[in-house]
This record gives sequence, C-alpha cells and structure tokens, in this order.
Amino acid sequence: MAKKIIKKVKVIAPAGKATPAPPLGPTLGQAGVNIGDFTKKFNDATKAMGNDMIPVVISVYEDRTYDFVLKTPPTSSLILKALGKEKGSGKPNLSKIGTLTKAQLKEIAEKKLPDLNATDIEAAMKVVAGTARQMGVDVK
Repeated sequence: MAKKIIKKVKVIAPAGKATPAPPLGPTLGQAGVNIGDFTKKFNDATKAMGNDMIPVVISVYEDRTYDFVLKTPPTSSLILKALGKEKGSGKPNLSKIGTLTKAQLKEIAEKKLPDLNATDIEAAMKVVAGTARQMGVDVK
C-alpha cells in the first residue's frame, strides 16, 4: 500500500552545506522530519554541485518517513554566476549589470530544462532570456 503524504515542504539550501540551524531546522522540525538525518542525506546528494543554492521538495509521510527531490538552482543565480556578479540590477531598464552571450544563455537553459515547462532548448532559452532582462542583463 502506498504511504500517505501528509506534508510537502519546499526549502532552498546551499549544496553540500545544509545545517540544522535556522532557517532549515525549524522548518523541517515543524514538518516532523529528522533534521540531522535530512541534512546528512542532502549534503551527500549535493556535495558535487559546487556553491549553488539547491531548491529541494521534501514529501513527509504519515509514518514520519520522508523522501526528497532536488531541483535545479534558480535561473537568476545561474545567470549571476555566469556573469560573476553578486546581485541583479535594482533598476533593470535603466542600469544594466552585464551581458550574456548566446553560448552562456544556452548553457544555463540546458541546465534548467528539466524544471522549466519548456519542450525544447529554444523555448528554454527564451525563458532564461526573460529572467535575464528582468535582472538588468542584456542578451547578445
């Protein structure tokens, strides 16, 4: 018989560096997840992913067991990483923070494709380009 999911929790944690400290600990504690166990499994699963922030969806079951699905890093953080910037522009229409090349755009789109509701790489590139424009990044 399938176990019944009682809660779904979405959190974002640094790859390979999740700790039981806030904000992760209290969020998982309220959901009834064994925090130490989760951080160990999450860190083992993500230690090869560098310094990206990794969104994760945790399904908690009736018997207090859980499983989790890792998602790709947020598009905005991949764009900032490609440009070597800390944050996007406060006024995206007026002040630009940089320019993405077609090659960089395609690389980010390929990484994000599994989590986007795009069917092919062209559509994914349009989604990423839209996010870049919102952040004050030109696409050439």
